[in-house]
Amino acid sequence: MRRKEKRLLQAVALVLAALVLLPNVGLWALYRERQPDGTPGGSGAAAAAAAGQGSHNQPKKSLFFGDRQRLKDWHDKESIKRDAQRAGDGEQGRPFPLTYAERVDQAYRENGFNIYVSDKISLNRSLPDIRHPNCKSKRYLETLPNTSIIIPFHNEGWSSLLRTVHSVLNRSPPELIAEIVLVDDFSDRDGRLSWSRGPSSPRACGRWLQRRDEHLASPYSLIPLASASL
Repeated sequence: MRRKEKRLLQAVALVLAALVLLPNVGLWALYRERQPDGTPGGSGAAAAAAAGQGSHNQPKKSLFFGDRQRLKDWHDKESIKRDAQRAGDGEQGRPFPLTYAERVDQAYRENGFNIYVSDKISLNRSLPDIRHPNCKSKRYLETLPNTSIIIPFHNEGWSSLLRTVHSVLNRSPPELIAEIVLVDDFSDRDGRLSWSRGPSSPRACGRWLQRRDEHLASPYSLIPLASASL
């Protein structure tokens, strides 16, 4: 009988100890998360504040990853929010209404698309945010290589080409863009477009090269995603 009482007392003592210790462990873990370098109010807090300065339009929260490398939220949430509120011709990727006369315009034969519509749409055209919800909170390494964006073009409509350039400039963290190189391709549509992408590479100054089609509008977070994948 005494043995059973002893075991019961031991079980009660273990339960009481767990109730006392577990909340303290949780509070300590929360404290460590808020102080990246483990020192309360020390250099970790100062480093986090300094990292927020000069970031892309807004302060970014950083966390440590792996061998003490920081993770950074590269998403420009203010610009994404403004884009979502834009309205007008072609905004959010919506179709542009055309009359029959405009649909058979000579512009189709010259460019393969309706340059009349392209000229009517803003160079800073907004795009719908089609990312998976999990991608919107994705963090990437705080230190990423900068990128040279190379865009070959041939007899291109200026509005579509400039829209591509604007999308890169407006939707990319400036510190990750080394340069944008426009390669004027003098081919006669006989397959030299791919060849024109080579000679610009030795002259590019970015650590990484990214070649774009002249019609490719850049979404948000594409540069951090591409840089982190290399």
